[in-house]
This record gives sequence, C-alpha cells and structure tokens, in this order.
Amino acid sequence: MPEIFHRKLERSAIGFVIAIIAAASVGGIVEIAPLFTIDETVEEAPDMRMYTPLELAGRNIYVREGCYACHSQMIRTLRDEVERYGPYSLAVESKYDRPMLWGSKRTGPDLARVGGKYSDFWHVAHLTNPRDVVPESNMPAYRWLARTSLKMEDLPLHLAAQKALGVPYTDEMVENAARDAYGQAMPDTDFAAGLIARYGDETQVSAFDGVTTDVTEMDALVAYLQILGRLTGAAYKNTAAPEGKPDPEG
Repeated sequence: MPEIFHRKLERSAIGFVIAIIAAASVGGIVEIAPLFTIDETVEEAPDMRMYTPLELAGRNIYVREGCYACHSQMIRTLRDEVERYGPYSLAVESKYDRPMLWGSKRTGPDLARVGGKYSDFWHVAHLTNPRDVVPESNMPAYRWLARTSLKMEDLPLHLAAQKALGVPYTDEMVENAARDAYGQAMPDTDFAAGLIARYGDETQVSAFDGVTTDVTEMDALVAYLQILGRLTGAAYKNTAAPEGKPDPEG
C-alpha cells in the first residue's frame, strides 16, 4: 500500500512539489523558531570582552592551519568532560566568534579552557615540536611560526570586517589595530599602554614567543590560545564549576 501511494505521488508533479515544500518547512521551522527566543537562552556576560588585534590574528592563523579539524572548542555537559576540561561551554562565550569553532572531532583535546592553563613557554615548545612536551602526540610541528613575521598592516581591515558582523569594535580600535598588536607582544613599549586603555586591565601583555625584536605569527597564535575560555568568567558563575577562572599571573 505505501509503495502504491508513493508511485501516485511521484506521478503528480504538483503534489510531489507540495510534499517537498511541506517537509522542508518542518525542518526550517525547527531551526528558525528557537532564534526568536535567543535573548532568553543566551546567558548574560557583562564582563565579556572582544579579541585584541593580536588575538584575532592568532585566531585567523588557528583557522588557516586547520587546528579546528583536530581540536574542538566546546565542552559538553557530561561529567567526564567537565572533570577533564573544566566548566561546560556557554553560548555567550562564542558571542564574538565569526565563525564559531565548536567542532565535534577530537584527535587532540578540547581547547575551550586552555587559556592560562600552560605558560607561554610551554605553548611555544609544544608548537615548535609537540613531542618535546607530549611524547605520544601526533600533532604536526609549527616551528616556522616563530620565524614568520606577523602581517599587521591589514589588521584594521580584519577588525572592520568583524565590526560589520556585529562585534562592537570602536573606530579607535580599528584605527589602532596594528599598533595594539605590536604593543601586546612588546611589553616595554608605549603601544602597550594604549592597548590596555582600549581593551581593559586584564589584557595579557607578553613577549609570547620569548623574543622582543619582532612580532611573529607564534606571538599571535600563543596570545589567542592564552585567551581561550577567558573572554568572560560567566562559566564560573552560578554553575557547578569546582574551580575558578584561570589566572595567568598566579
């Protein structure tokens, strides 16, 4: 009986088109309807800050090198994941991610809470040769990042693109993007003070790759890794998180 009905439906072009539209509409409604309640489902995070230009450049390098293919940035609400990685991820933590990097494939560990977990030196050593710090690692080495100067002249365009997508960068932030990127990796320069003024006192300023003669792609990627999970402390408030937000200074 079902087979006969299906044959009749296929012979009726109009009926078949209507059936396709009905099926597609159900899927569309299921995906679109929750967006009307997004203000009620996304957590508030008054302390949320944006990526600095150096961190945004590091995120671009992270995407360019395909790091998201092996590392997710989304801790599920499962007990074993929370115990291993830290508090489960909140939607608001990806508020300024364009695109988001949640992922579902974990050849390597989840990185949603890696910020502040290891020192800058550890990250540099790990990226230079992963097996020096994790003997069983099958991650490729990225040693050339430390020899590649970061292209900073187009950073204002990157911030402008993010601003067009809704990230609340100011015109001043866009204009000073290259100087702020330089200042974040050069702690002893006057540019660092301007960066702090624009992005807040908690902004980490460091010679991330250990060298202060040049700003490299290694600086940018390490700066990005060190901010993961630390753009807001929302995940550590009013949750079952057993620990506090990582403090890179302590």
